[in-house]
Amino acid sequence: MNDYDSVIFARPDIMVDRATHFCPGCGHGIIQRLVGEALQELDLHERAICIGSIGCTVTAYEYYKVDGMEAPHGRAPAVATAIKRCRPDLVPFAIQGDGDLASIGTAEIVHAAARGEKITIIFANNATYGMTGGQLAPTTLMGMYTSSTPGGRNAEQSGFPIRMSEMLATLDGPAYIARVSVHNPANVRKAGKAIELAFRTQLAGLGFAMVEVLSMCPINWKVEPVQAPDWMIANMIPQFPLGEFKVMPGVAALRKGDKS
Repeated sequence: MNDYDSVIFARPDIMVDRATHFCPGCGHGIIQRLVGEALQELDLHERAICIGSIGCTVTAYEYYKVDGMEAPHGRAPAVATAIKRCRPDLVPFAIQGDGDLASIGTAEIVHAAARGEKITIIFANNATYGMTGGQLAPTTLMGMYTSSTPGGRNAEQSGFPIRMSEMLATLDGPAYIARVSVHNPANVRKAGKAIELAFRTQLAGLGFAMVEVLSMCPINWKVEPVQAPDWMIANMIPQFPLGEFKVMPGVAALRKGDKS
């Protein structure tokens, strides 16, 4: 066997062997892969519960060999809360889009965070309603054209984009809040570490954890897939800066490889 025959990168065993349903260039497939890697690393095969909510991530539970269920639109944090309170030994998590989490589900995410519910939320932010035709989302950028704002988003009519990570970080309940991106390999690695840390936060019983992941949506951004990462750098990241917005005492020590 030579070096070219060695397998150095493979699908995590906890993920189902199937193609994704996402559009070419979409970042959601990367996000789901990173979640799968975290579940595998933490050996959560028998404990994880994947909660699907409405939007492009609605069938998330079909990609993992773990138990799953579907929540009404925006209510994934409430469902995750119920599971965790009834079965504290389980590890409920949800992957939610910006329309699901930041629009119809605003109350659920805000109050779950305020209560410090010991759940894990992965927030996929592509600044548009990806599944239903590219309408205005709570995170749509100023001036951005959508199917419901053909003249571009303006503040007088539609208000300003909501920075969910910054807003939730002002509450006392969250233990870990971060924003990452998947627009290039270096940031994919950072995103994977943040997602794993969010799960470790739940396992340690420290409180609510959410990782916001900026995700490409070439179809609704009206760009070619290969152009989407550059569009994100030029437009998304200035509006939604990357970084950790809340790290409660005890969370930092959970980072993989931290010997302190």
